[in-house]
Parts: sequence; structure tokens; C-alpha cells
Amino acid sequence: MHEVLRGNAQILFERIENFFDGYFGGADNPLRHLGALGLYFLWILVATGLYLYTVLDTSIEGVYSSIGWLSREQWYLGGVLRSLHRYAADAFMLAMMLHLVREWAYGRYYGFRLYSWVTGVPLVWLAYVSGIGGYWIVWDRLAQFSAIATTELLDWLPFFNEPTARNFLAPGSINDRFFTVLIFIHIGVPLMLILGLWAHVNRISRVDYLPSRRLMLASMAGFLALAALKPALSDAPADLATVASGLRLDWFILFLHPLTDLTSPAAVWTLIFGATLLLFALPLLPHPAAQPIAVVDAANCNGCARCHADCPYEAVTMAPHPDKPGHQIAIVDPDLCASCGICAGSCPSSTPFRSQQTLVTGIDMPQQGVDGLRQQLEAQLANLRGATKLVVFGCDRGADVRRLASADTAALSLLCTGMLPPSFVEYALRSGADGVLVSGCRDGGCEFRLGMEWTRERLARSREPHLRDLVPLDRLQLVAASRREGKRLAAAVSEFRTQLETQSDTARPPAYSRRKTYHG
Repeated sequence: MHEVLRGNAQILFERIENFFDGYFGGADNPLRHLGALGLYFLWILVATGLYLYTVLDTSIEGVYSSIGWLSREQWYLGGVLRSLHRYAADAFMLAMMLHLVREWAYGRYYGFRLYSWVTGVPLVWLAYVSGIGGYWIVWDRLAQFSAIATTELLDWLPFFNEPTARNFLAPGSINDRFFTVLIFIHIGVPLMLILGLWAHVNRISRVDYLPSRRLMLASMAGFLALAALKPALSDAPADLATVASGLRLDWFILFLHPLTDLTSPAAVWTLIFGATLLLFALPLLPHPAAQPIAVVDAANCNGCARCHADCPYEAVTMAPHPDKPGHQIAIVDPDLCASCGICAGSCPSSTPFRSQQTLVTGIDMPQQGVDGLRQQLEAQLANLRGATKLVVFGCDRGADVRRLASADTAALSLLCTGMLPPSFVEYALRSGADGVLVSGCRDGGCEFRLGMEWTRERLARSREPHLRDLVPLDRLQLVAASRREGKRLAAAVSEFRTQLETQSDTARPPAYSRRKTYHG
């Protein structure tokens, strides 16, 4: 049941993301960069919060008036910053929850991702504690309602010996110390949140701490528009002698209060603790068996550290070589290895032009070795027939290229497109192929984060190991197609074939003429 629900959620996310790609592109698609967006919203919260803190009077008489002064007298700065603070908080909550649901839908909560998942769950608690506490600081009617509703909810827990809600029953029960403590909590909890976020991404290399410039500008423009059209304003000042009513709730942060009114404190705590335990227990549920991790061959590892630089999860580290003094050797951490093969694609020894009968590389994947890839490519090339022969390399997590295999098309699917050494493109062209098409996941949608990005840079000759300059780029095509875009990939292959057929045969460099095989 769980896998069916998760599978349906994944299909829904894929369809929405592909739809948004048509308008924004992968680099600017907000659903593909929820983590980076959340961090961006957090930085806005921190920056605006620092200013708001400098002008806040924490006395019981001055807290409401000082915040009101920002909105009325200093609307051009303090009022705008207050609105930015409010709307960035809502956006942070939305991005955080969407990020959590999306990672669950794609099954990214076990194996090498276990650490990130487990460290991410407590961040939800910290975010809501900070958000609810922020509403109290204003000390208007909404803050009064939230304070009483929250303390009544806390009173249900057995940890409190005396009811805390009674502290809000009389006008004289709140003093300046309450707001001093509240400010301390509202600053301290976000600091814990930032520390938790650091731990959350600690085992991930090349973290996107910020989304694209277009996304940042568009988000900021949206916040500023909301600040102008519907600025954040305080309700009437809190009055503990009366019951607050007719309030404008923030449903992103304060939804627990009406939920408690509709049910009971027991039901709400059962939901909260149950959901938390479920999130922690998800990695313990049955899931696909772990794939074999990357294997290092000491004799062929020259310590270049390219695999270390390209690993998306910092699973590869460098250590002194046991057999080559003064050199290093790659070491693979089995708990962090994603079994993606990106490291094999970065290894300079992963070239099919080597004359070894059995190709052994410095680092390789046991389930799909580079030698097996060369044998598979040669076997399919030998059987190709037709006027225009194509070789299509694809990704197991993207559109299925194996369906494209035909008499004039060789199709090879890899663990990740990032596993493809650029030299295989040249090898295919020298072995008789008229063109090579490389397919991978859409921008921002790579299952292993960096596979398609590294592939694009290697083929563009801007990242080592790169495609050699003598390889004609008009014989190469790079196409991004997600798992459910087989038709899109097939159309791209057909268009590429037509493009090659329109080129004059005499314009083709002699080194890449048909049926010429080169073994280096």
C-alpha cells in the first residue's frame, strides 16, 4: 500500500515538474530546487529579522507600539521588511513541506540518503516552534489567541505539573521578562535550525545554497508585491481580559490551533508524534536491495582525485597509495556510495581505446563495468545496418533508451548518464556510427544530483575528462528526457537522424567515415 501511494505521488510530481519545465526550464523550475529555495527564504528571514530586532522594544508596554511604528511611520523600510519577514516565513514552511513530500515520493529516504532524511525530520519541529513563537512577539489579539491555544495544547502533556495557560488569564500575569525570554527563544531556535541544516547537507557535495538568480528575483518580486498589496499588519493589541475573536489566521504556521478546536489536544498530539515517528520509521520499511558500490583497483588508480571531486555524496576520499609511494588512492565509503557510477565516468583510465583485452579501470561499478560497456557497444555496432547508424547512450533513471534499439540504432542504458566516459562517444564514431546521442535526466532532476551536469560539461570540453577537440560536435547530440518522456526522446532521435542525413557525406572528417574502427 505504501509503495503504491508513493508511486502515485512520484508520477504526480514528475508530471507537474515536466509541465513547469516547459515554462521555466529545469534551472528555474521551483519544484526541482525546493531545498535551495528554502535556504534562500531562510536567509531573507534572518536578514529581515536582524533589523526588526534592533527596533523592537521588548517591554510589555512598548512591544506592540514599536512593531506598529514600523508599519505606520516607517512603512517604506521597516514595514516592508516586516512584510518580507512574514511572507518569507510562509514560503519557507511551504518549501520545506513540499521538499519533504517530494523526497519521500522519489524514495530518497533510505540507504546512502538515510543520514540526510533523519537529520531533516527534527528541522520541521524547529521551524514550527520558531514560527509560532514569532507570532507571539507581536502581542496583538492573534498573538494572544495563539499563546493561549498553544499553552492549552502543552498542558495536555504530562511534562507540565501546573497548567501554563493560566498565565494568560489575567492582564497582570504577563510582564517584561516574558518577552525577553520569548525573544531569546525566537532567536535561539532559528540558530538551532541553521545548525541542523548544516548537519542535514553535511554529507552532500556542491550543495545548492541558493537557487538560480531568476528564481531569487522572481521570489523577491512576489514578496514585494504582497508587501505592497497586503502588508503585514498587527491586529488590535492583546487584552487578556477579553476573548480574541474574528482573527486572520496564518494557515501555513498556525493551522494547529483550529485543528485543536475541531478535534482535541489528544488527537493533535497523536497526529504530531505519530507523523514524526512515521517519518523516522520510513527508512526501516522494506525497500529495494542496495546496489554494489564502486570498487577501486589499486594497480590502475593513479590518485588523480577526479572521482573524489565529482562524487555527489562525498563517498570517495583520497589516502596514501599502499603500493606507490608519493601517490594517492581513492577510498570508497560504503555507507555513502550511491552506486551511480559517476566516479567511473570521471576516471581517466575508463577509456575504450586501451588495448587491454579486459579493460580494468581505476574505479568501476561491479554491476556494469566499463569493460562490459565496451563489449556491449562493440557487439551492437557490429550488428547495425542502414544508411545512418546511431548510438544512443541513456540513463536507467531517465527515459528508457532500450526501446529505441533497432537495425540502425544501438541503445545502451547506464546506471547514470554521468557514468559515461566522453571517450566512448569518440570510440562509437570511430567504430562506424554516424552520430551519438546522449540522453539523461532533466536539469535539476538527476537522481544523483550531478550526473547530467558533469556529462554536459565533459562533452562541452570544460571538465576533465573531456571530449577531445578532434571529435566533430555536429555528430553529437545531448537530450534531457525524464523517465516518462520516451516519446520526446524518440522524437529527438528521429530529428537527429534527419539532421545527419541532410549533411553531405563528403563533409564528414575521414577519421569518422563508416565502418572504420580505431583501437588506439
